[in-house]
Amino acid sequence: MGPDVDALRRDTPSLLERTYLNHAGASPSPAPVLDRVVEHLRLEAEIGGYEAAQRCADELDAVHGSLARLIGAADDEVALCDSASSAWLRAFWSFPFRPGDVVLTCRSEYITNALALVRARRTLGITIEVLPDDEHGQVDVTALARRLDEGGVALVSLVHVPTQGGLVNPAAAVGAACRAAGVPLLLDACQSVGQLPTRVDDLGCDLLTATGRKFLRGPRGTGFLYVRRSLLDRLDPVLLDSQSATWTADGAYELAPGARRLESFERNIAGLLGLGRAVEYALGIGIDVIADRVVALGAVLRNGLAAIPGVQVHDRGEQRCGIVTFTVDGHDPADVQRLLADEQVHVWTASAAYARIDLDARGIESMVRASVHVTTTSDELDRTLELVERISRARA
Repeated sequence: MGPDVDALRRDTPSLLERTYLNHAGASPSPAPVLDRVVEHLRLEAEIGGYEAAQRCADELDAVHGSLARLIGAADDEVALCDSASSAWLRAFWSFPFRPGDVVLTCRSEYITNALALVRARRTLGITIEVLPDDEHGQVDVTALARRLDEGGVALVSLVHVPTQGGLVNPAAAVGAACRAAGVPLLLDACQSVGQLPTRVDDLGCDLLTATGRKFLRGPRGTGFLYVRRSLLDRLDPVLLDSQSATWTADGAYELAPGARRLESFERNIAGLLGLGRAVEYALGIGIDVIADRVVALGAVLRNGLAAIPGVQVHDRGEQRCGIVTFTVDGHDPADVQRLLADEQVHVWTASAAYARIDLDARGIESMVRASVHVTTTSDELDRTLELVERISRARA
């Protein structure tokens, strides 16, 4: 049985006023999420941030449990963060790399992760190797397994769903290869959590990072990190404060238990409470229900765009999701975004600046990126396709 789309849209009144196709950027939060954030901000204004945090300590603690249910983990394997990038960086820089260690990455690697890899190569002396794509444009699992067999690999970094297209990398197959080789997998699930099933045991990852503001429909400035319990003692967190460690004596400290050793004291409490509500909201709909609708709507939009003369769809991979990227002959993607916005259709652009390894090789500087969600309707897609066709007919 499908979701009650009308009810979901009523929970987010702004969706009734526009066609919103930028859920891969920042998805509008439903009313229960917004209300919880505002409620806590009002409490902070009334009694101050410290006392307000004390009052909601149990609820904030329960956010770990909500996230754990979402990804099939244990509560103590989840750390609350202020973004997916922050979560990824905290995880990556906690690895005790040695000179000569090899980190394998993918062609669809995201800018934040790629910059950290480049810096680690310069400062720590590690080696970065980019795995090839297969004939479908997704990471080549056979090449990965062959490289793992050669040895020397300390970590594999994989983007599950890249920011620059509808590709869904074969994370479960990658995870299986990594587990067989005894090499940790750090999975960037920023664009997949909330739109696709992301249970960590199914994916075989040892670490997973995600944000709250995209398909989870939570507040901006929220994210989380999953660390498999068996990996925790191998990590050496770099950023420590009163949340992540206890100062036991002059010159000594003890790390906080579980993944919370990767949290920080100063954080957006209102936002994290909203994140908890957003996760429960998504779980109430059902992640499988969301995924079925999102993937189906994405396919409708993708196929419709491909049928318009002068429109090129750039998504790759055997499995695809609710993100659709395209260009219109004779039009800069930023102009297409603006023209659609003039008609209250909100899309975004995906730039090579955020995905150099992938898009530079494909000769693409920028694309229009449209991303659907469970709240998107067929009528909205029909109107979007009509507008894109109109733009295409008017090409220079």
